[in-house]
Amino acid sequence: MRILLAIIVVFALAGAGCRHKRAAALAPGVTPAPRPAFNTNSFSSSPSLIVTPDSGLAGKVVRVNNQGRFVVLSFPISHLPALDQALNVYRLGLKVGEVRVTGPQYDDNIVGDLVAGEAQPGDLVRDR
Repeated sequence: MRILLAIIVVFALAGAGCRHKRAAALAPGVTPAPRPAFNTNSFSSSPSLIVTPDSGLAGKVVRVNNQGRFVVLSFPISHLPALDQALNVYRLGLKVGEVRVTGPQYDDNIVGDLVAGEAQPGDLVRDR
């Protein structure tokens, strides 16, 4: 008997909840909140949005020798600069120096001469 009473109470509560939502949706003067539109095809059909991968060369200054005016640069694997390539050194988004890659190379590290400005460990290095 208790089980039957519990089942009836559960169905009555579930029915009242569904009935309440249906009544609120049909009430005059009540406008439903706008649902965010998400269409998986909207990315491919939007002509105003063009996303292209960054193919620029970017690395980081690992070590600096101020007396010898050279730096050791670290780059992602398989994205090393060519020898004699000129790179700019940036700190906090501002250009602070220029480096010319001279070599030698070891794994993902390569040495470059500090041509102008300065460099500190942690500075970013990008191609021109």
